[in-house]
Parts: sequence; structure tokens; C-alpha cells
Amino acid sequence: MNILVSACVIGQNCKYNGGNNLNRSVVEFIQRHNVIEICPELLTGMKCPRACVEIVNGIVMSENGENVDAEYRKGVELAMEKIKGQKIDLAILQSRSPTCGVNTIYDGSFNGTLIEGHGLFTEAIIEKGIRVLDSENF
Repeated sequence: MNILVSACVIGQNCKYNGGNNLNRSVVEFIQRHNVIEICPELLTGMKCPRACVEIVNGIVMSENGENVDAEYRKGVELAMEKIKGQKIDLAILQSRSPTCGVNTIYDGSFNGTLIEGHGLFTEAIIEKGIRVLDSENF
């Protein structure tokens, strides 16, 4: 099986704060499969660490009020180009992220409140018919 996985979930330090979301259950699960590691933010050349961002009224904004929507949408575009033509059976992504959020994302208030929703990349791959699982469900 070909599995697309958020790079942070398998231990790459690519989160906005310089850390990762290592999930040992996911790492164990994917060992038996072909893995395609992805981080849309890093594909654009964004640095790590970087400012915290959330989706505010449909626009990706940094915690200091900077509109970074174009950069994040470019990351999704580059990620979709990277996986173009590949048969992907499953994606395992990290919830809460404005890019890879599966079941929940932050509400745009920068106060830690979660709402149901998808990140930009998750929406794009769901539109392509790729099955998506939340890494936190492992």
C-alpha cells in the first residue's frame, strides 16, 4: 500500500515551533508499506520554526496579523504536484494544522479553540478521492 504521511508525524522537526508530532503507532503501521513523506510548508522553503498560523475566515493568517495565505496555498500546490500521478491508497495527516488538519483545526482566534474542519492540503487530497486518516486515531 502507498501511504502519504505528514512528515511531522514520523518525527521530522517541521512544525511551526521547530518540533514534531512523532506518533510511534503510525511509524509502526507504515513500516509495512511504501511511504511518501510530505510537509507542504517545507516545500515552499518556509523556515522552521516559523510564526504560528490559523485559518481566519478562510484566510491563513499569522498570530501577528500577517496574511500568509498565498504561501500556504503555494505549499499545497507544490505538495499536490509532488504526488501527482502517484497511486496513493491512504493519507495519514496531523489534525489541528491549517495545512494537514483532518478532523479539527483551530478556529482562527489564536486562543487554542478547536473546531471541526480540514486544513488546506487535506481538502485538496480529499477532493482527489484519497482516503484520509487522523494520526491521532492510531
